[in-house]
Amino acid sequence: QVQLVESGGGSVQAGGSLRLSCAASTNFYCMGWFRQAPGKEREGVATINSYGSTTTADSVKGRFTISQDNAKNTLYLQMNSLKPEDTAMYYCAARLGSGSCNARTYFPYWGQGTQVTVSS
Repeated sequence: QVQLVESGGGSVQAGGSLRLSCAASTNFYCMGWFRQAPGKEREGVATINSYGSTTTADSVKGRFTISQDNAKNTLYLQMNSLKPEDTAMYYCAARLGSGSCNARTYFPYWGQGTQVTVSS
């Protein structure tokens, strides 16, 4: 059974850092982080494929870094210089098949989410 379990969320002051983790039940070709704030549409944050090729949203570029540990089937999102507008529920998503890997890709598997709250 495919499972994605996020962890690492929490409350932090502006300028602080958090690292999110997503433990996967298997190796996926394409994985990504998405976020959704109350009253807003879901936003793609970053993606990475099994070759290590990444994409990052302009809104977090230079502050957030996506990475993976294939030996541990774990996806990470290092978030630095956090801003109040980064407050959202963060979700891990994954796809098994090859092809394009970006925020517009269809992801059939999703985690339950982890809350990130940044106070000013």
